[in-house]
Parts: sequence; C-alpha cells; structure tokens
Amino acid sequence: MKIDMIFFYSLVFTLIVLILAFFYLLKTFRRIYNRQKNGESKEVSQVGFVVDTFHELVSKLKEKERELEILRQKAEDRALTIEGYNENILQSVPSGVMSFDENLKITKVNQTAEKIFEIKKEFAFGKYHTDVLNSPITDLLNEKKIIERGEIAYTTPSGRKIWLGLNLSPLKDSDGKIIGQILVFTDITEIKALEAQMEFRSRLSSLGEISAGIAHELRNPMGVIAGYTKLLSKKVDVSLKPAVNAIINEINVMNRIISDFLSFAKPAELNVSDVDLKAVIEKSITEVSKGREDIKTHIEIDKLPLIKGDEVLLRQAFTNLIQNAIESMPAGGEIYIRSSIGDSVELFISDTGPGIAENIIDKIFLPFFTTKEGGTGLGLSIVQKVIVSHGGNIFVESNNKGTTFRIRLPIKK
Repeated sequence: MKIDMIFFYSLVFTLIVLILAFFYLLKTFRRIYNRQKNGESKEVSQVGFVVDTFHELVSKLKEKERELEILRQKAEDRALTIEGYNENILQSVPSGVMSFDENLKITKVNQTAEKIFEIKKEFAFGKYHTDVLNSPITDLLNEKKIIERGEIAYTTPSGRKIWLGLNLSPLKDSDGKIIGQILVFTDITEIKALEAQMEFRSRLSSLGEISAGIAHELRNPMGVIAGYTKLLSKKVDVSLKPAVNAIINEINVMNRIISDFLSFAKPAELNVSDVDLKAVIEKSITEVSKGREDIKTHIEIDKLPLIKGDEVLLRQAFTNLIQNAIESMPAGGEIYIRSSIGDSVELFISDTGPGIAENIIDKIFLPFFTTKEGGTGLGLSIVQKVIVSHGGNIFVESNNKGTTFRIRLPIKK
C-alpha cells in the first residue's frame, strides 16, 4: 500500500510537470505562429520541432493519465476489498457490536447484536438509540460512560430477561478524535444461571451437613410436646379440646415440613438406568392433566436418545413442572412441550398463564419459597435438585404471555 502511494505521488508529480511543459510549449508555439503571421522570418524547422515536441508531450500526457486511472481503479478495488473484509469480520464475531455517532444515532449493527437485541439492522440504521434500545443501555450511552467488563440486566422487545456482559468506549477516528461510541456485548444469561446453580449445589451440601442436627434439635422437643399434648387432650375440659387439637395439628404440620426439608437436603441417590424421556413426559402429562378438559397439551417431541438417569426422580421432576403449569392457568390454557437435540437433550415446557412476577422469578428455586397458600415451597427446589443431580441444568423465562422452563440433560454415552 505504501509503494502504491509513492508511485501515485510520482505519477501526479510527472503529470504536473508535463502539464506545465505543455502550456509552455503551447505559448511558444503561439508566439512563433504570431511572428510568422506578422511577416517575421523564422526557420521552418524550428516550427516543426515545436509541433513535434507538442505532439510528443500530448502523447505522454495521455499515457500518464491512463496509468493514473489504472492506479486509481486499483486503489478503489483494494479499498473495497479491505472494507468488505472488515465487514465480514464484524458480522462473524460472536459478540454483539453496535456503533453510534456523536448524536447517538446508530451507524453499525452486526448479526449477533440483531439476534440478542431482537432488532433488524435495516430498521436500526440512522435511528436514535432511544428508538431502538431500552434502559439501562440508553442511560449508559447518554452518560457517555466508559465501561470495561460490566454486567447489566436487560429486557428485550419480546419481554425476555437477559444478562449482558459489555464494554462501552468512545469511538475514535485515525487522528484520535472522538466521533461517537462503540458498544461490544455478550449474552451471559446462561452463565449467570449456571453460577446460581453452582451456588445452589453449595447450599445443598451445607443443608445436608446440618440436616441431622436440625432433626435432633427440633424433633426431640416436638416429640415431647406432642406427647404432653395428647395427655392433655384426655384430661382437659371439652371446651378446651379444640385448642388442644389445634396444637396437635400445628405439630403435625411442623413434622411434615421437617420431613420434607430433610428429604430435600439429603443427597440424591440415583437408581440409574436407561431412560426414555418422551415416555416419562407422556406419563407425567397423563397423571396430572386428569379432570382438566380446559387444558390443551401440544407435544412436539421427536424420538429422543436414551439418557442415563433415575426414571422415578425424573418423572417426579417433570410432573411437578407440568403441575405448576396447569395450576398457573385456573381458567384454562395451553401447554407446549418441545425438544431439541445437540450435544445434550433440551426440553422446553411452556404454558400460556400470566407468567411469573419479575420481583420473584429469581427466588422460585429457593427452598420454602412459595406464593401458594398451603404450599411448602419445595416443588421447584426438588425439580432443580433432580435435574442438577443428573448433571443437567434448568432455566426459566417468563413474561405476561406465559412461562417456559428449559431443561438440559446429558445424552447417554
């Protein structure tokens, strides 16, 4: 490229010299012509020399012009090639890239950015950032902050909640002048979910260590209380028996909660065999959908490969998920179950219920967290425990049009 520029400047310099010489000879030729016209004697050979030199200069001038045009075309072709190569790189990188001018209008969007933000570059080009993107990204752009390795929560146009890892920095030209901003980001939603599940595994381990102590510290005194309460129920006046029975009922509830807690905290012991997931899901649907004619189920599952797992525990997990979906639609609705096969088996269980509130969606897998009256809050915790114990992962997405649980399980090897 540097050699081409030297050659280019050399041609331009030569062209300028030839043009100057051309005009000098043209002036000389005119002077000679005028002298002949006025009767001044001059050698014919001198006139011929000037004419020949003039034609030679014109010929060289045209030749240099052609060379200059060829060089210009080559430079344009090379610039187009480099521009196309840079565009190919931009569109191929796995991270989202968006650039903005000084007025925060969008000037560039790559394919990954289109996918993550659920936008089309044809729509986004030339638009103000606030017309295409949502807060908090618009706030960061307005503040012109420089961010390295930041993490933010973001809501896409479809209502999907995602986590983004991003870098935001000034966009500069070749002279170092700031001409806008550039945003580079990655969807780290699954990474955040995996971190949460690793934390969950750690909590399970801690719960298992303290479960025996809890059983000893709570059950022994509660057993004593239950015994004295039964004796008391035999001796008290009839008018006090309802109060005593209420105490007994509460003791039974506490015993059930402690039993559920110990069962949940105890490490899962898998009875491993070859499991047909499609058959497990179909049995789960049959079990929980009885009597709900207002619930329509759509199963779009191809033949799935066998996995290694505990069929009883997996059926329990899928039954809980489908039961939750049905309970979220008291007035009726639809359940969709789909599958996808890659390095692992992915199952999607979706409902058309009202969705999970944004302020509690991060808590639904926590033990004893429930919004149901009379619930223990262990249903989804047990589901997560079963999936994790099989080496899998579970994710949830929800909006006001419904909820989708995505379960990923390793394929049998």
